[in-house]
This record gives sequence, C-alpha cells and structure tokens, in this order.
Amino acid sequence: MHVFVTGGTGHSGPYIISDLIAAGHEVTGLARSDAAASSISALGAKVRRGDISDLDGLKAAAAEADGVIHVAHRQDLLPSGGLDAVAAAEVSIMLAYGEALEGTGKPLVVSGSIGSPGWDGLGRPATEEDPALPGGDVYKGTLRARNIVETTVIGLAERGVRSSVVRIPPVMHSTTDNAGFIPLLIGLAKEKGVIGYPGDGNNRWPAVHAQDLASLFRLALEKGEAGKAWHGIESEGIRFRKIAEAIGSRLGLPAVSIPADVLMLPGYFGFLANLVTLDVPASNAITRQALGWEPAQPGLLEDFDNGHYVPAV
Repeated sequence: MHVFVTGGTGHSGPYIISDLIAAGHEVTGLARSDAAASSISALGAKVRRGDISDLDGLKAAAAEADGVIHVAHRQDLLPSGGLDAVAAAEVSIMLAYGEALEGTGKPLVVSGSIGSPGWDGLGRPATEEDPALPGGDVYKGTLRARNIVETTVIGLAERGVRSSVVRIPPVMHSTTDNAGFIPLLIGLAKEKGVIGYPGDGNNRWPAVHAQDLASLFRLALEKGEAGKAWHGIESEGIRFRKIAEAIGSRLGLPAVSIPADVLMLPGYFGFLANLVTLDVPASNAITRQALGWEPAQPGLLEDFDNGHYVPAV
C-alpha cells in the first residue's frame, strides 16, 4: 500500500513511517522544509514538499495514495486564534481529504485524544464507543475542538471513506520524548526541588510507547473498520502519584502532595494545574479485539527504570 503521512517529523511520525516501511508499505511523507525532507528521506520514505495549510496539495497527495495517516496539527494558529481556530483549520483539512477519498473506500486514519466519561462523574473508564472528550468544566475549548474534528473524521465513513481515529493519551513516551508532559514534569521538579502530585495522587493518566502507537496506526490503516475510534493506551491508567514518585526517585527529590485548595493558585504547577488533576482512565479492549493490537514495548514506569528520562541515582 502507498501511504501518505503528515506529521512525519513530530514525536510519533518517525515511528509511524518506520513501522509502515518495515511492514512492506511504500510511504510518502509531507515536508515543509529542507530539514524535514532530509529527516523523512533518512527513514526510507519518499518526500512530498508542502504544508498542511495547502488544502489542494493535501487533496492531490491523498488522491494519489492508497491511504492516509494524518498526525500533523495547525498548532501555528494557537497563539493568534486559540483552539477554535485550530479546530476550524483541522476540520477543513478533514473535509479536503473527504473530497479526495470520497467513494473510494480508502483508509484515512487521524490522531485524536483520549477522553473519559469520568470527567462527567460517571466513574468508569472511557471506551472506544464513547465521545472523544465528553462535557464538563475542564478545558471546555479543548473538548469542543477535539469533538468537532473527531466527528468530522468519523462522518466521512458515510461518504465512502474508511475513516477512523486513533485516540492518543496524555503521555506518549519513547527514547526520543524531549517535549512531552514527562519532560515538563521533570523540568518542573528540578526547578522546584520537589516533585508534586495533586491531592492524594490517585487520578489516572493513560500512557503509550510511541512504537506501540505506530503499530496501532498501521493496523487501523490496514484493517480498521470505517467510522471507528481506537484507543492507543498500554493500560487503563497510571496513578499520578506513581509517576511523581518514579520521577522523584530518579532525581533524588521528594514527592509531595499539593493540596487541592492550593492547586489553582500561582505556585507549583502553574499552567499545568488543570491538566495534572485530570482523571482519564480508558479501556483498550475493543481496539485489541478488533485489530489484534498488543502493546509490546516497555510501559512508562519501565521506561523510568530503563533510565531514559533521568538516570537512576
């Protein structure tokens, strides 16, 4: 299969391209710079110069391919237009793919976000059949933006596109994770001299290794049913306190509770305060059964033991 991939130089992109090529697929990656083109070429993929803001270019690339994996985002719009602008741009991109792939039955696999009905007090892990990010008071803009994009992608199934969404958890870890939430927490701990966790730290964060996530994107491309969402998580979720304690033990710093009544005040977590309090347990049972996906890489806590993020002391 000839696969067109966007976001090939991000965190997940190189793993996705490498996994596709190892499975025998031909890959063309979108590159907007010479550096990106060199990186994509080094992975063994062909290069298509362009940018995701060029909708005609995306349509042409999709029409020429046997399938599309889209993991790029218009984050450049965030400072000026906020989440609504990003969502509007991403919806336009999805509709452009729809025009190019309509009636072909070709696969379109797009990255999404793990949500949890627990945000609405239902007290259970999110499943693949639940909305992307159901209602609630936390990050209402994010909820609205992600749901709009997911709904658009899933809706393309009615137009003869084998479209699906791979929902990604808050933590994607790997040996190349230099800008995700774990490096942010490590940097914060070094700055403050302690590693904090919210309240009792029992809120859960799902995670996934980037290499396992790449294999899920490939399986969704190869055999995923149209109009479905898939959960790229290695387990239901890791208690935040366990994550904090793992970081603290490697840095030689104490892990301490940040009381709920001071979490939102200027202080330890800063702009991360809303995020670290989230309890987002999720299930991957449907994904495993339907696609035969089995995470095989080390889990997040094992990656700490492997000494990637910080050497053990």
